[in-house]
Amino acid sequence: MTPDPLPRPHHGFKQSAAAGPSWYERRSMADASARASGKQELERELSKAGKTRWWRRLVILGVLGALIAAGVVWRERTKPPPPPRYLTAEPTNGDVLETVQSTGQIKPVTEVQVGAQVSGRITKVFVDFNSVVKAGDVLAEIDPTLFGAQIDSNRAQLGVAKASVVRSEASLTTARQRLDRAKRLVAEGVGTQADLDGAQGAYDVAMADLAASKAQVSQIDAVLRSSRTNLDFTRIYSPIQGIVIDRAIDPGQTVAASFQAPVLFVIAQDLRKMRVFADIDEADVGRVSEGMSADVSVDAFPGETFKGTVSQVRFSPLTQAGVVTYAAIIEVDNPDVKLRPGMTATVSVRSAEVKGARRLPNAALRFKPSPEKDSAGKEIKAPPLEPLPPRKGRIWVITDATAGAEKIEPRVVDTGITDGVNTVVLTDLGDAKVVVDETDDPNAGARRGPRIF
Repeated sequence: MTPDPLPRPHHGFKQSAAAGPSWYERRSMADASARASGKQELERELSKAGKTRWWRRLVILGVLGALIAAGVVWRERTKPPPPPRYLTAEPTNGDVLETVQSTGQIKPVTEVQVGAQVSGRITKVFVDFNSVVKAGDVLAEIDPTLFGAQIDSNRAQLGVAKASVVRSEASLTTARQRLDRAKRLVAEGVGTQADLDGAQGAYDVAMADLAASKAQVSQIDAVLRSSRTNLDFTRIYSPIQGIVIDRAIDPGQTVAASFQAPVLFVIAQDLRKMRVFADIDEADVGRVSEGMSADVSVDAFPGETFKGTVSQVRFSPLTQAGVVTYAAIIEVDNPDVKLRPGMTATVSVRSAEVKGARRLPNAALRFKPSPEKDSAGKEIKAPPLEPLPPRKGRIWVITDATAGAEKIEPRVVDTGITDGVNTVVLTDLGDAKVVVDETDDPNAGARRGPRIF
């Protein structure tokens, strides 16, 4: 509070020095004292505010430090373990089926190509594609006019030849009579030896003429039979019972059988029995033998399998573009006549099968660990592994399962058949964990720096 103002003196009076400070002096002194007191109060307030600000900053910094420390501790305690370096698998029990894959073409068991043995113009065709025929049915007919004329000519020639035989026989009879007369005359001493020799020669000539005439008759008779046969060949018959799967002629077309018989029809005997001519690679032919079962599939019926049996593995090689294959014949039942001649089939021959076998994934037998690296990143050269004999395989087994620092070692095992996914293992592995793949570079963890978050 400010002091009450002093009463102002009346003008005209003069205060003496002994009376003390004047009113103005007292007023100035009071104002100076008030200002000094306010300044001190302000300084005290400012000093108090500065100390409070600094304390607040220290508290905030301390809280932030405590939070960071707590986060680091929590991360260290709750961080997941390092990922495993290797992917592993354990031996399992199951069936293993070894197959040999191949492709081939489907054909009927009995397929007959019917041709023409004589040349001529086709006048009639009695069957078409998919026609069912019996043995002896007429398939087509060639114009028989020329062959009929040939038969008539041969018959006429045969008549002439037979007449020649009759004449030769008459000449032989006359020659025999003359010979007999000459012999009697010589015996009676009337005839001469020259007459006898002449009669004997004429008789021999007559006999030779008769033999030649008879031979000519036989020859012309054979030609006549050939002409009749050619006439029969103008009618083309079915040799078997079956179905026509190919027809290569139309009425009016001319066929020429001068050098080889042209194929006019193809007849399949029974489409309920089919064959697959599969090309077996030379690397797999040693695993295929007669009597093995096979599964046959075609693109026309996806998901459907036809059962078959290997009936023959041929020794004759087939070489195409440097690839050697061998033909295997697979007999396939086709009761519903779904399989058609000429289809491309995929064949899986069951070469071997083991039930309830101890097996491992093929990836375990193919696995090779990455080379170790030193601190400078250079590969550490490992000693070479020994080559494996037949029916042996090398696997890598986990010996130390510490996460991120696993250790492995190789083992050689006896192997059996494989189905392309699993392989039979004949060696007892117990509960060992077998490496099938590697998840990261062995030294990747050492090269990566630590992460806080």
